[in-house]
Amino acid sequence: MKTPMTSRGAELLREELHRLKTIERPANSKAIGEARAHGDLSENAEYHAARERAGFIEGRISELEAKLGNAQVIDPRLVDADGRCVFGATVDVEGPDGEKATWQIVGEDEADIKKGRISVSSPIARALIGKESGETATVQTPGGVKRYEIIDVRYE
Repeated sequence: MKTPMTSRGAELLREELHRLKTIERPANSKAIGEARAHGDLSENAEYHAARERAGFIEGRISELEAKLGNAQVIDPRLVDADGRCVFGATVDVEGPDGEKATWQIVGEDEADIKKGRISVSSPIARALIGKESGETATVQTPGGVKRYEIIDVRYE
C-alpha cells in the first residue's frame, strides 16, 4: 500500500536518510572502534552504547528506505480537486469560538500542529476531506463536537 506524502515531506526524509548514511553511521563506526581499543568489552559502557546507537541508526535507515519506497509523493500545486479539500491542500477555517486557523493536510511523518500541518489520518483532516469553501466540517473531539467553517482551500 502506498503512503501519501508531500514532495516537501519526501525531501525531508531523503535528507535524514542521507545524514544517517554519510555522517551518523561513519561517526558511530569510529566510536565503536575507539571503544574497542579500550580493552575488555564486557564492562565497556562506551562500546555497548555505541553498539546500541548503531542498532538505532540501522533501524532508522531501514525504516526511512521503506517509507520512501512506499511513498506516493503528491505535489499540492498539481492537484486538480475543483476547490475541494484533498491531501496536500491548505485550508483556512473558522472554529466555533470565531478562532481562525490554517492547516495543510499532510502525511503522518510530516504532521506538526505547531507549524499548521495536520496528518491526513487525524479526525480534523478526515472531517475536512471532500469539503469545499463555505461548507462546515464536524469533528468529534475529546471535548465534544466542534464545527469548523471552511473559508478557503488552496493548493500550494
